[in-house]
Amino acid sequence: MSDPVLSLRQASLSLDGNAGLVRILEAIDLDVHRGETLGLVGPSGSGKSSLLMLMGGLERATGGTVKALGQDLTAMGEDALARLRRDHIGVVFQSFHLIPTMTALENVATPLELAGAGDAMDRAEAALDTVGLAKRAGHYPSQLSGGEQQRVALARAVAPRPDILLADEPTGNLDSATGAAIIELLFGLAERQGATLVMVTHDPALADRCGRVVRLRDGRIDRAAEAA
Repeated sequence: MSDPVLSLRQASLSLDGNAGLVRILEAIDLDVHRGETLGLVGPSGSGKSSLLMLMGGLERATGGTVKALGQDLTAMGEDALARLRRDHIGVVFQSFHLIPTMTALENVATPLELAGAGDAMDRAEAALDTVGLAKRAGHYPSQLSGGEQQRVALARAVAPRPDILLADEPTGNLDSATGAAIIELLFGLAERQGATLVMVTHDPALADRCGRVVRLRDGRIDRAAEAA
C-alpha cells in the first residue's frame, strides 16, 4: 500500500481552560491513504472536530506527530502551514465561512488568486458550474439559501483540486433533502478528483457511505468499536 497522505502517531491535543489543562485528544494513531473516504464519528465532545483540525494544521498537536503528504505539521511554521493548506487541503465547515461582502464567484476565486493562479476566475466559474451555481455566481451570500451557500463553500474547497478534503458536519445546518444533495456532490467531487475525504458526522447513514469509519470516545480512538 502507498504511503499514507495523513499519518498521526501518538497525537495529542491539550488546551488551557478555566479549570486547568483540558485533554481534548490523547494518543491518536491513525493512517489515511490516498483516495480513501473516512468517517469520524462519536458522541458530542469526543474530539472529532479537533482531530479534523489537527489533520488540516488548523490546530497544532501538543504531543506526538501529525503528517500530511509526508510533511510534519507539528514542525512547520504558520506560513508553511498556510501554504500547505492553500495548495493541498480543502476544508468544508458546517457554518460555510463565506465572506459576506464578496459574490459567490469572488469567494471561490480569492483563494486561487492568493495562490497565484492566473486562471483563478475561470477555475472558480468552472467550480461553481460543477456544483450547479453558475447562474448564481454574481450573488452575495445573503442572497443565497443555506444549501446554496454550502455549495459555494464546497466549490471553494475543491477549486484548487486539493489532495485532501476535510469536511466538518457539512450538512449540519441544512434540511435533509438539501444535505443529501450536498453529500452527493462532496463524494462525487472527491472521487473525480482522486482526493482523500475525511468527514466528521453524527449521521450513521452518512458514515456508512464512507469506506472506513473511526469512532472516537473521550478523546481516544475506540478500538473496540473498530473491531466490532
